[in-house]
Amino acid sequence: MNDQNPASLNKNFTAVNSKSIKLSDDELLDLVQRETLKYFWEFGHPGSGMAKERSSGAHHYDVENTVTTGGTGFGIMAMIAGAERGFLPREDVKARIHKICDFLAQSPTYRGTFPHFMDGRTGATIPFSKLDDGSDLVETSFLMMGLITARQYFNDEALSAKINTLWEAVEWDNHVHNDALMWHWSPNNDWTDNLAIKGWHEGLITYVMAASSPTHGIERDTYEKGWTQASQYLNGHEYHGIKLPLGPEKGGPLFLSHYSFLGIDPKGLSDGITDYWEQNRNHTLINRAHCIENPHGFKGYSAECWGLTASDNHQGYNAHSPTNDHGVISPTAALSAFPYTPEESMQALRHFYEEKGDKIWGAFGFVDAFSDTHDWVAKSNLAIDQGPIVCMIENHRSNLLWDLFMSAPEIKLGLSKLGFTSPHLSVHPKPDATQNYSPDIAP
Repeated sequence: MNDQNPASLNKNFTAVNSKSIKLSDDELLDLVQRETLKYFWEFGHPGSGMAKERSSGAHHYDVENTVTTGGTGFGIMAMIAGAERGFLPREDVKARIHKICDFLAQSPTYRGTFPHFMDGRTGATIPFSKLDDGSDLVETSFLMMGLITARQYFNDEALSAKINTLWEAVEWDNHVHNDALMWHWSPNNDWTDNLAIKGWHEGLITYVMAASSPTHGIERDTYEKGWTQASQYLNGHEYHGIKLPLGPEKGGPLFLSHYSFLGIDPKGLSDGITDYWEQNRNHTLINRAHCIENPHGFKGYSAECWGLTASDNHQGYNAHSPTNDHGVISPTAALSAFPYTPEESMQALRHFYEEKGDKIWGAFGFVDAFSDTHDWVAKSNLAIDQGPIVCMIENHRSNLLWDLFMSAPEIKLGLSKLGFTSPHLSVHPKPDATQNYSPDIAP
């Protein structure tokens, strides 16, 4: 990229030989965060500043110019963590986010909502599928989560104005159809895709953002009729002796406990039905227990080598989980679970780096996935897998991103409106106090 001096940053990104030097836990976490940040900082799109969707491996679009809205939201949060730790220059990170906002402001939107993929040169929509050629409300919510976090962090008047303009333009209420938020809307296909956002999955943040909007907010009724009425919302069963409050059988891929919770702090978070810390920790432990049990006899699975989530694999891309297990371990799964399972995740990290680093450590930290059974190692990295590694390690270490996002007055209002309680909501805004807000800046 041409808006920073890479030479001045190289000293921050010195890799360490995993076989010759034993790192402390903090040194190892520093190394993983710094190297993974390269994906967003050095590999970001030169024209827009946005995160490229992937580093390699696509067959139907231009890797160099396909940027991702949700992955950019994750990348913004990761770069904030990098700035706070001194891995990246704070003012340069702010300049990058200005650049991203300027690009977004001139790009086409759909009822204020951005598509899943965009051309990093022009902002033009790159269709995700035949019917998904317009808005992607979930990806937009990830992007807005990142921008709100940046607004809270920098407390810069000019940047805040740009972010608020983008944030207030999203017409969440005009994405309600049949009593639920809809994932996609297209000027060409309208609601033909017909994909309602119903829980349990990564879309919780979408309802929180929609309820929090100061201009196009939804009411609690939409959340209750839409999100909570899905057949896979409540679970309540035990797997490996561990109770799972919400979600599909055996929990599904681990990104369900990562994406929304890059910003939403699950500690002490409850809606009167679910303790979200218990949900996310138990989901992680069930995933790990499955890998330890290894019912399919895949090579390499163990208490140190675990983690099933959506990633590339030897056949393409798949949402790996205990019920959809192809023998593929995705490092982001265990590493992004650090807040929930710090000891178990550190055990996995040391195994990945110290025992397998010569095979799975690459230009941007760990590769996207690997399979000992299939003797396969990904050549790719994906923005939506890289970002959570940096962000969730940072939340484990300092609570930084949780504290920033949860400090936003609109987010407090939205969570309260939906019936959530949290230590961050010590003062509950009134539901009608949706206008004339000003950011609370975390110390």
